[in-house]
Amino acid sequence: MVEPTGPAWLPVAVFFTGRGHLVYRVSSAKAADLRRFLSRHAKSNGIDADTLARLPLLDPDGLRPLELPGVQTAALDRRVRATDRLTRAATAHKVRIKDLVRQLLPATPLTGELGRADLAVLERWADPRALLAAGPARLTTVIDKASHGQQGAERAAAWRAAAAEAVELYAAYPAMPFTDLAAEVATEVRLLRAVQAELAEHAAHREEAYRRADPGQLARSLPGLAHIGAPALVAIVGDAARFPTARQFRSFTGLAPRASETGETDRKGRPMSKAGPALLRTTLIRAADNARRQDPQLAKIYYTQIVERGATHTKALCVVAAALAERAWAVLRRGMPYVICDTDSTPIDPTAAKAIIAERWTVPAAVRARRRSRKSPSATHTTKAGKAPHGVLAGHRPDAPGRRQRGDLPHQPSSRSQQPGRKTPP
Repeated sequence: MVEPTGPAWLPVAVFFTGRGHLVYRVSSAKAADLRRFLSRHAKSNGIDADTLARLPLLDPDGLRPLELPGVQTAALDRRVRATDRLTRAATAHKVRIKDLVRQLLPATPLTGELGRADLAVLERWADPRALLAAGPARLTTVIDKASHGQQGAERAAAWRAAAAEAVELYAAYPAMPFTDLAAEVATEVRLLRAVQAELAEHAAHREEAYRRADPGQLARSLPGLAHIGAPALVAIVGDAARFPTARQFRSFTGLAPRASETGETDRKGRPMSKAGPALLRTTLIRAADNARRQDPQLAKIYYTQIVERGATHTKALCVVAAALAERAWAVLRRGMPYVICDTDSTPIDPTAAKAIIAERWTVPAAVRARRRSRKSPSATHTTKAGKAPHGVLAGHRPDAPGRRQRGDLPHQPSSRSQQPGRKTPP
C-alpha cells in the first residue's frame, strides 16, 4: 500500500511489482481523512503506515491494483505534464508583465493577448522616458518587423501616447523607479521567451508520443478534443478497460455530483466531487465548450441546462463535460472513432450538425443575459437601503460607551425578560 506523495512512490512500486507483489496506490484524500480520525494531533511514519494498512479493511471496494503504464503511455504522460507545467509558467509570466507595465504605463495599451511586437517593445523600452526618446520612426520599425507587417504606425502611436501620459502623471513623484521596473519587465520578457521555446520543443515531442500511444487518433475524433486535449486524455486515462463502466470513469474524472441522502431525502443539484486528476477535469471542461458547438446531442444538454433548468454557463459546461467523459470512455474502450449524430441517433456530417445546433439548440441572447451575474443593480431593481443608525440615550458619555451614569434612565427590561419562567438579568 503506497500513497502518492510526490514521485517517491514510483521506485517502491517498481521494486515490489517486479517481484510479483500486488501494489495499491491509494487516494491521498482518503488516507488523510483516515489519518485524521486515527490520530488527530500527531503525524509520524508509524501512524502513516498504520493508516495505509487499515485502508483495505475500511474500503475494500475502492482499491484497485496499480497498473504501471507502458512505454508509449509513460513517455506521453511525461510530455503532457511538462507542457502543462510550462504553459502555466508562461501564463504567470504574462500576468506579471502586464502588472508591471500597468505601474509604468497606467494607460497601458496591453488590453489583450501579449504579442511578439509588444514583447519586442517592452524588452527594449519598458521605461516610458526611453520609449519617448526612441522616436516614432524607430518604434514603428521595431513593431513592424516583430509583427511581420501586421502592425505599424497606429500601434506605435498607442505606445507613445501611453508613455506621454505616464511621464506627465509621475512628474510630481520623483521617486518613481522607472529604471528598476523596466529592468524587471525585461527580465520577465526574457524568461517568457525561454519558457515558450522549451514549451514548443516539448509540444513537438508530445505530438510524437501521442501518435505512438494512439495510432488511430481515436481521442481526436471526439468533439472539442483536438491538438492539446487528446494527448492529455490518453496520457491520464491509459487503459480505458480498467474502468468497468462509463459511470465509474465519470466518477474518476471528478465531474460526478456529490451524493447527499438522508432518510427519504435525496438532495439534487450538489456540486461536483472534483475527486479526479485536475488536468483531466480541466481538459474536459474546456473541450465541452467547443463540443457543444459541434455535436447536437451535447448542444441539447447545454441548452436544457441553461434554458429549462436555469443553470449558469459554467455549470452547464460541467454537465456537458460529464457526458463527454462517458463518450470518451466508450471510444477508447471500444477502439472505434466517434461519430457525430443528431438527437435521434442519426449520423450526420459536421456541416449539418452545426446547422441543426443553430436552428434548434442555440440559447437565446435574452436567456443568456439573464443567466449572467450583475455586479451593479439594474434600473429595474430597487436598491436596498442601509440600516438606520441607533439613537443615543440622553446623558450617554462618548468616552465610556456602554456605561450608565448617575441620572441616566434606568434599565428597562424587555418583554423577553418579563416572560414567566425567565429570570430578569441583573
